[in-house]
Amino acid sequence: MAITSPSRSIDFEALARDIHSWGIALGFGEIGIADTGLGAEEARLSAWLAAGRHGEMDYMARHGARRARPAELVPGTIRVISARLDYRPRARDPAAVLGDSRRAYVSRYALGRDYHRVLRGKLQRLAERISAVAGGFRYRVFTDSAPVLEVALAAKAGLGWRGKHTLLLTRNAGSYFFLGEIYTDLPLPVGAPATEHCGSCRACIDACPTGAIVAPYELDARRCISYLTIELKGSIPESLRALIGNRVYGCDDCQLVCPWNKYAQVSAETDFAVRNGLDEAELIALFAWKAEEFAKRMEGSAIRRIGYERWSRNLAIGLGNADYDERVVAALESRADDPSPLVR
Repeated sequence: MAITSPSRSIDFEALARDIHSWGIALGFGEIGIADTGLGAEEARLSAWLAAGRHGEMDYMARHGARRARPAELVPGTIRVISARLDYRPRARDPAAVLGDSRRAYVSRYALGRDYHRVLRGKLQRLAERISAVAGGFRYRVFTDSAPVLEVALAAKAGLGWRGKHTLLLTRNAGSYFFLGEIYTDLPLPVGAPATEHCGSCRACIDACPTGAIVAPYELDARRCISYLTIELKGSIPESLRALIGNRVYGCDDCQLVCPWNKYAQVSAETDFAVRNGLDEAELIALFAWKAEEFAKRMEGSAIRRIGYERWSRNLAIGLGNADYDERVVAALESRADDPSPLVR
């Protein structure tokens, strides 16, 4: 993090244009700039937490209002540079995988390299480019790694609007992208918020397998398959297991039905290319992995962070939901005495 104060003789309008150009050159799909006023979002977050919709994600409540107050998180922050990095990989048709109960469905964003590393590297290079022109300045890079309201900030910066599924949507790229931020003390000109274009559509709400989108723009994480298969550390409630189907890491259903995602293009980022055949792997094959094989194959993947135990838990549920097959029964029986109580 740079700590010296920037020269205030800089043409910040020109710098903002340069930041956009540099970001595009680094592979970002879009760059926007926002101020730090998030009062409405702070109230929304407080109500969401009070309703307990964050489930076991205690870190959401632990940081409290700091999420909506960038200057408290990073003192001196007056602007946030928001960046969009498209991730849609060239992969097997999601509908074909979801329609084959023998196969494991992995959320499209997790089929390749862990986005945290890729996104952070690009943001850091962008910050260094800014520093080379503007002199030292205070900044901090975020990639879903700290209490940041990234969707709200991106919307303020003009990158898109919050969809009814609570993800950011943009007219030219749908929602298949990551968001990252640079908090800074540079007084850059801010963008204008984008207009909303969901209209009366409720495709995402109707498509959610577990009914986690309880109302437009309202998500109950406790029912969300992404939360259940990634964030939840314990046993997945039996009442929700059948609804999970063969989704073993995350869920894309709300994105798959969104009309705006017809404009999402395959990402040019090679790090997001499919690894380990995870776009069409069979549940039985994945369930046969030992802990060592999981660790080796998932090195550099976002999936590795949930660990072998939760990965096995998710696969066991997927197998339980699969069409009856003697091989499926045999696979489950082979780990009936698994050392993990969670897996058993």
